[in-house]
This record gives sequence, structure tokens and C-alpha cells, in this order.
Amino acid sequence: MEPHTIDDLRQFIEAVKKVSDWREIKGADWNLEIGALIEATAELIPQPPMLIFNEIVGYPAGFRVLGLSFAAYQRVAVALGLPPDRSKQELVRLASRKLKSVRPIPPTEVSQAPITENAMTGDKIDLFRFPALRSHEGDGGRYIGTGDVFINADPESGYINMGTYRMQLHDRNLLGLWMSPAQHGRMICMRYWEQGKSCPVVATFGQDPLTFMASNAKIPWGNSELEYVGGLREKPLEIIKGPVTGLPIPAHAEIAIEGEVPPPGEQARDEGPFGEWPGYYSGGTIGTGEPQPVIRVKAVYHRNNPIIQDEAPLWTGAARVDLSLRAGLLWDQLENMGVQDVVGVYNPNNYLWAVAIKQRYAGHAKQAGHAVLAASASARQAKYIVVVDEDIDTTNLKEILWAMMTRVDPASDIEIVDGCWSTPLDPRMPPEKKQARDYTNSRMIFYAVRPFGWRDRFPKVSRSGKELRAKVVNKYSDLLPFSAG
Repeated sequence: MEPHTIDDLRQFIEAVKKVSDWREIKGADWNLEIGALIEATAELIPQPPMLIFNEIVGYPAGFRVLGLSFAAYQRVAVALGLPPDRSKQELVRLASRKLKSVRPIPPTEVSQAPITENAMTGDKIDLFRFPALRSHEGDGGRYIGTGDVFINADPESGYINMGTYRMQLHDRNLLGLWMSPAQHGRMICMRYWEQGKSCPVVATFGQDPLTFMASNAKIPWGNSELEYVGGLREKPLEIIKGPVTGLPIPAHAEIAIEGEVPPPGEQARDEGPFGEWPGYYSGGTIGTGEPQPVIRVKAVYHRNNPIIQDEAPLWTGAARVDLSLRAGLLWDQLENMGVQDVVGVYNPNNYLWAVAIKQRYAGHAKQAGHAVLAASASARQAKYIVVVDEDIDTTNLKEILWAMMTRVDPASDIEIVDGCWSTPLDPRMPPEKKQARDYTNSRMIFYAVRPFGWRDRFPKVSRSGKELRAKVVNKYSDLLPFSAG
């Protein structure tokens, strides 16, 4: 599939149906039931199906919620325009090369767009018209903003940023907003607040997968994700200019809002609790003890029969994304930092990152481990780093654990580094550090490699070789239920 053929979420859904399992579920409840079903599916089914919820309790047919969009790596491949029949590790490398080769293409403004099929302004605004979910039992409300894109512009340079931040549905025209410190969207808001002004913003809920992926990418300040997604698509992203804010609105989004984020001293609300990606209720008011920013919604636009993309975090045993693009970014960053012979990179868990190298010199493994700490793709969340030899598949957690159990001597092959950049979402962050806004923690690096000085004398592996294993699996696949995952 060509990388520029998918313009919206609907085309993505139809393309996915051809290569991956999916289910339509009718009659489920937005209040906890859909969230619990998504989590159970992700946890209990290898390569879980994409879930399309329709006829949701209290909502008309056609107002849908899409779940587990990227929970099977074949679906991520479709989103990126990569061949979905390749292995996960191959796809990580192909994704890395695709991301590395991106040449920014500015968006193009169009006069007509699907997003303008319906509009609400003034007293007609009612965000409760959409089936926003309450996903976790302890959530403090409903969240329309999980699979979202948040757009604002720096008042000094005009730089336009896209990010993904959670948005709570407080009222028919008021959203709660949680943005971690140092996120570009928050930095832009603060520049307005320092002048006593509200920050104009746009947000979409349901959009083509590359636009959503770009909004999650760790792109340096001043480099617009709008141009980056154009490069990923190999053609410009179509936008309209918001009549209220003047900001770009992706033309093929499902739902979009225009509004403003006032200084928190002018208006703020308690936000959350909300189940976050570490698997705990964190961030927002519960994490900081303070009310959080809000978005005053000035206009709402939506397509006929809109689709909300649900990306509410799950506990780490129920993965939402089965092909990590950040792993691809890290692979490129490691090579750019001069780490030689990187043969695999993956993060099977938000806190766990594995890098495979072909050792070339003494200290090679340590160089790789410390480079992961420094790289922007992994610096904030890489609490545990495992450096492994080239025979270990970094996408296979069983192989990573085997290397840790058999190639690590605890006294000499584990290193702890303190004072590293983290996030207030970390459940292990002491309350006193949060209060002082000292969002740092320690990291552990496992050098799960054959010791360089006597690697040739290390015991030989007894496991069947990959070629033999692939041969017998292919030969007897009709008789035994081998998993493709």
C-alpha cells in the first residue's frame, strides 16, 4: 500500500479490515463497559482485533468509537504504508528508515472539507452529543480526548505545534486539559498566560493515523508536526483555517473544536483522576494538588456519523500499540550519536527499552546504554534499559528476559544512574519531589551481553536456530496452532 493513500480514519478502517482481525460491537455502554472490554481484549487476546463500537447506549446509530487501532503490528504497518506481512522487528527497521527519510511538506489549505459537514456555535455547542467514554472505574469523569490532536501556535515565532493530551468533558462547552511539564503545547500556552492572555487552540478527536502518530512524535521545538505528517504522507496534509482561531484544522478529521485556554489563575478546574499509561491514577489534580487548565470551546465541527478514536491508556499488561514508532526513532538517534552496529531496538513496555548490538569493542554495550538515557525518544520513560547481543529479538520479551537471567552478573552488569528526566505521572515519584516539581528519578541499565573479553568462550546457545524453527513452523502450521504474533 502506498503511504499517501489513507486520508482519514474511515479509509484506515477499511484498509485494516483486509489484513487484520476486527469486530463490530453494538449496544455497549460508554460508562465503563466499553473501556473494560477494550482492556480485556488487549490483555487476553494475542494480536487483538480492532473494535468498532456502534449503537452505543444513549446515542444514535452511526456515532461510533474505535478501539485498539494499533494493537496489532499489521495495523500499524497499514497506517505507515509498510508491507503488513513482514516481521515486527523488520517493520521497526522499515519504520525507522521511513521516519528518517521524511522531508517536511507544508500543509495545503482547501476550501471544502468533510469536517465542516456539521457545525455548532454559541448556545448550540454540546459536546455531550458525542459518546465520550468513562474508561476506568476510578476516572473522575468522561474523556473525549484520548486519541486526539491538540494544535496551538507560539505567539512569538508563529511555530505551530501538534500534541496529544488528555481532555476531560467537564461541561457541554468546557474541557479539562492535562499537559505534563516541558510538553511543547504547554510551553506555548504559558507564553500566552505570561502576557495575561488566553491561548487559542484547536483539537480533533478522530483523524487519519499518520496525523495522530505525528502528534505523538518527539519532534524538536520549531519543527512543525503539520509539515512532518506531510512528509510521512508524501503529500500535503489538507487543512482548513479555523474561522474562530485562524489555526489549521485537519480537513478530514471526524470531530474538531476551536477554543481558548485561559490562564489557570483566571479559570481552572479539578481534573481527573484518570487511569494513565503506567497503570495507575496519576497526573492532573491528583498528581499535583492543583486545578488544571481548561479549554473554553467556541465552535464544534463534525462529520456525519462521526468516529471517536479511543486511546485511553491501559495497564501495561494490555498493550495498545504493537509496533513502537519511538523505537524506530530511537534506532535512528542511536546511530546519529555514533553507536555502531545497532541491530534491534524496541520497548516492549513503556518503562522497558531493549537495544541489540553486535559488539565491536570493549565498552560498546555501555556506550549504547548511556545513549538510550540521552536520546529524546527514550529519555523521559526509559526507567529500565537492557542492552543485548545481536541474537536476541528485542520485540520478544521472553528472549529479553532470558538474556537478563543468563548473561547478567548482578554485581558487575547492572548500573544505576540517578537524577534523570522523568514525569509526574510516574507512580513511584515521592510526594515531596512532586511538590518541589523535581520530576527526576533513577534508571537501571542491564548489560545483558556476553562479556566482551571472553565472549568467544561463552557457552553456546542450545535453542533451535531461527531458520530451522521457521522451516518446521511453516511445514506443520496446519497441524499446530502457532501464533503469528
